[in-house]
Amino acid sequence: MPTLKKFSITGAAGNLEGITHLPDAAPQAIAVVAHPLPTMGGTMDNKVVTTLAKAFVELGFVALRFNFRGAGNSAGKFDEGNGEVEDVLAVVRHARQEYGDLPLILSGFSFGGYVQARAALQLHPQQLVLVAPAVGRSVPLFENSTSMPNVPANTLLIHGDMDEVVELQELLKWARPQQLPVIVLAGAGHFFHGRLVQLKQIVLQHFGRQT
Repeated sequence: MPTLKKFSITGAAGNLEGITHLPDAAPQAIAVVAHPLPTMGGTMDNKVVTTLAKAFVELGFVALRFNFRGAGNSAGKFDEGNGEVEDVLAVVRHARQEYGDLPLILSGFSFGGYVQARAALQLHPQQLVLVAPAVGRSVPLFENSTSMPNVPANTLLIHGDMDEVVELQELLKWARPQQLPVIVLAGAGHFFHGRLVQLKQIVLQHFGRQT
């Protein structure tokens, strides 16, 4: 069984708390998973986030989920995605110190997907996994936010066609000029209620195809 280990590190805004999922054998990669909008109750314990972490640990990766600044017991306050990118950088630095310079996977759900796409511009991960990322009209919810950047061609994008927070058409409008493939779960809403097992299988199959 995978081992769970709490961690506490110093980020730019103070303490960041998180949980590491350790695989049974030596990890083959590092996966960092980011959670949805903290101002709407999003934390590292979100079911989509924990599902992603469990998928990565099944693949033999060490998976880290954490609370952004101002969420849970992490210090600081919400920074509209800007400071949250710094939080990701801090967690990745910690992971590399602990587990070495392994291939990096950045993953995020909703607001976490938006943050990870921005962090990827600096970290250049081997793989981005974005689930219902906050694009289009959902991003200006934060007044000073930067628009959703372009992402690498091999990014795994998963979205529900019944998403009531980030409409599928908004995602497609962003993905179309980049010619990105999108996996659409028919009948799935933003939080993938009743579809988490399917979501996990999609991630496992994606990485299985790459090995």
